[in-house]
Amino acid sequence: MEEIVNKVANSALEVFDLEDYYPKGDRLRVDIAQWLYEGIILREKDFRESLKNHDWTQYRDAYVAVYCSNDAIVPAWAAVLVTIQLAPFAKKVIEGNLEAIDTAIYQEILENLDYSVYKDKPLIIKGCSRKPVPMSAYVLAAQKLQPFAKSIMYGEACSAVPLYKRKQ
Repeated sequence: MEEIVNKVANSALEVFDLEDYYPKGDRLRVDIAQWLYEGIILREKDFRESLKNHDWTQYRDAYVAVYCSNDAIVPAWAAVLVTIQLAPFAKKVIEGNLEAIDTAIYQEILENLDYSVYKDKPLIIKGCSRKPVPMSAYVLAAQKLQPFAKSIMYGEACSAVPLYKRKQ
């Protein structure tokens, strides 16, 4: 019987897995609507008082998205004021939804990586993930990797889709 050889393991193919960079920490949301009068009107004095009495410690070491769940017209400073309250506790605060949190986190992480380790190498951006890696992270990773990689594929080694091959 002939020995089975793992050609993928023996190849020069490098795997770039965005899950490796997924930071630990809760992703939480703060809805400004909870502090609006009748759910639609921001009364500054009441709003400030509600923020002052809110337990901000529950957001300790979390990534927090500040948003408003209804169509109320909320002044821009409201989200900024909520952010100021969160800042001493949260790892990061963004305006938007939960996906926007991961987008912001990945943007920060991917901007600071050293991609030179992938210089002139065939590369696969691992596609299947168990963590909520946003599509924007794949898009940014491809842009950052392209100047270095010899080629870029997407997916798994057994069924990768070719995306880029540097011209010789």
